[in-house]
Amino acid sequence: SSFFLLTAESFSRRDEVKKEEGRRKKKREKAMEAPKTIVHEIGGVQNDALRFGLNGVKNEIIESHPLQSAYHSARKTQEEMNRRILANTYGSAFPMKMDMDRQILSRFQRPAGAIPSSMLGFEALTGGLEDFGFEDYLNDPRDSETFHPLDMHHGMEVCLGLSKGPVCPSFI
Repeated sequence: SSFFLLTAESFSRRDEVKKEEGRRKKKREKAMEAPKTIVHEIGGVQNDALRFGLNGVKNEIIESHPLQSAYHSARKTQEEMNRRILANTYGSAFPMKMDMDRQILSRFQRPAGAIPSSMLGFEALTGGLEDFGFEDYLNDPRDSETFHPLDMHHGMEVCLGLSKGPVCPSFI
């Protein structure tokens, strides 16, 4: 009977060892599955001065021009009024359909590179083709001498979700 007792103890010990090995194996697998990205610990991507230029507190608080905030708020109220008019005229589903179209067309872009995406479908939906902006009679800001060309590798990383930040740096 002592033989059976020893074998029962050895079986229970063997089971415990196997369970422990299984736990260790799961831990190793979790460590291997950890994301292979470098996290920006201090301040995030915004403090990357080599890619995005020097930032200051003033740039984050105020907009580049005093009329810019008035322009954005007027545009937002105009869009909200248009949504209400469409909802009253065609029903509440029509503005939601337009929002879905806007989301789909805003995602459709050319891969990052030398030629920027024109977003023609998005402009046609939002009415941007009918607006006559400053870039239509002055020049495209991307043709300026102060424009820094984008880093194609960083642009693709942002498009694929591997990195954070804007696809290309703005004017510095």
